[in-house]
Amino acid sequence: MKFGIRAKLFLFVLLACAAVVVVQAIAMRLVMERGFLGYLNQQSRTRLEEIVPRLAQAYAVRGSWDFLRSDSREWVNLVLPFLQEAKGDPALQEAASNQTGALTRVGLLDAQMRRVVGNPSIDTHSIRVPIMVEGRTVGWVATVPFEAVLPKNDKRFLEHQFTALTMVGLGSLLVAALLTLILARTLLRRVRDMARATHRLAAGDFASRIADGAQDELGALARDFNHMARTLEHADRARRGFMADISHELRTPLAVLRAQLEAIQDGIRSSTIQSTNAMHMEVERLGKLVNDLHDLSLSDVGAMAYRRVPVDVGTVLQAAAESMRQRLDAASLQLVLQIAEVPLIVNGDEVRLHQLFGNLLENSRRYTDGAGMVRVGCARHGAAALIFIEDSAPGVPDDKMEKLFERFYRVEQSRNRATGGSGLGLAICRNIVQAHEGRITASASHWGGLRVAIELPLIR
Repeated sequence: MKFGIRAKLFLFVLLACAAVVVVQAIAMRLVMERGFLGYLNQQSRTRLEEIVPRLAQAYAVRGSWDFLRSDSREWVNLVLPFLQEAKGDPALQEAASNQTGALTRVGLLDAQMRRVVGNPSIDTHSIRVPIMVEGRTVGWVATVPFEAVLPKNDKRFLEHQFTALTMVGLGSLLVAALLTLILARTLLRRVRDMARATHRLAAGDFASRIADGAQDELGALARDFNHMARTLEHADRARRGFMADISHELRTPLAVLRAQLEAIQDGIRSSTIQSTNAMHMEVERLGKLVNDLHDLSLSDVGAMAYRRVPVDVGTVLQAAAESMRQRLDAASLQLVLQIAEVPLIVNGDEVRLHQLFGNLLENSRRYTDGAGMVRVGCARHGAAALIFIEDSAPGVPDDKMEKLFERFYRVEQSRNRATGGSGLGLAICRNIVQAHEGRITASASHWGGLRVAIELPLIR
C-alpha cells in the first residue's frame, strides 16, 4: 500500500505529537510519584531522625526493648514527645496522635529486623533509621512509605489527576490531528499546482506559471519555476527565430545563384566575368555564413579549440588594428590607436583574441558612416585589462544595446542586412570573451556611435 505525501505528512506530525504527549504524561506521573511522594517520605525520615535520640537513651537505660512490648503508652511517649504537654490525659494523647497519622505508620525493629512495637507492616523495605548505642546498632525506627498507606480519598484524587492528564493528552492529539490535516491539505494543494504546471511545461507550454503564494520555501520554489519557465520561453523563441534567420540567410544567396545559373542555362545571359563574380560573391557569402555558424556552434558547446598561454593583449590588439587599417582607410574611416605603454598580460589564446578584435573592427567598418572615426585602445583597470573599440555615428538605441550579442540580431534602419552582415559576429565575440573568463558590454560612444568594452583578467 502506497501512501501519498499528505498521508505521510499527517502520520508523521501526528506520531510526533503523540510521542510528545506520551512522554509528558509519563514524566508528570513520575514527578508525582517520585517527586512529591518522595518529598513526603524524606520528611518522614527527618522526623524519624528526631525520635532516634530518645529511643537510644531509653534502650541505654533499660538494656533491651522488652519494656515497649508490654507498654504501648511508653512507645507513644517516646515517639510523640509533644504529647507530654497534654496534661497526662490518655484520651487526648491518642486523639492527637491519630490527627498526625505518624503513630499509625511508625514502628520499631530490633537489631535482627524483628518488629518490636508500632505498625505491623514495617519490615526491611520500610523507611528506616538506625538506633546506635555505644557504637552498635540496637534497633531501627521505621515508617511505612506514604504510597503504601494513602487513604482511599487520596488515591482517588491521584487517579482523577492521572485521568484528567490522559484526557488532556487525547484532546491535544485531536487538535494536533486537525491542524496537521489542514497543513497537509494546504501544502499538498500547492505541490499539486506545481506538479500540474511542470507537466504543462514539459508538454511545451512555456507560458505556464505558478502563483508565488506565501513567502516561504514553496513560494521561493514557485518563483524559481517561473524564472525557469520564462528562460525556456525565451530560449524557445530564440530557437524559432534562429531557424527562421538561418533559412532566410541561406535562401537569399541560393536564390541569387539559382537565378544566375538558370539564366545562363536558358541562354538569357551569357557566362561573363560580371556574372561569374556575382555568383562568386554569393558563394563567399554562403561560406562566411557557414563558417560563422560553425564557430558559433563550437563556442556554444565549449568545443572551440583554445590554447591559452600568457599573452600581451595590447600587442594582439595593435596587430589586429593594423591588419584592418587598409580596409578602414578604404571606407574613409580614421583609425586612432591608444595602446597601453606597459604590457597587459592575460591568459589567452592569441588566435582567438585576434579573431575577437578583428570581428569588432569589421563590425565598426561595416556599420560606421564614411568620414568617421574608429578608436581602439587598452589600459589597466584594477586587476583586469580593459579593451575598448568605439566608432562614430550612427549609433544604437539604448533599449537595443543588450540584444546586440544575440545571434542573428540586427538593429534595423542603419545597421541592417544591406551591409551584408550575418548577425553572428557579436555572438561569437561574446562566447570568446566568456571562454577567457571576461566580460563584454556595449554602450553609446562619445561620437554618436557604438562603444564595445571588454574586460579580461590579468595574470598576477
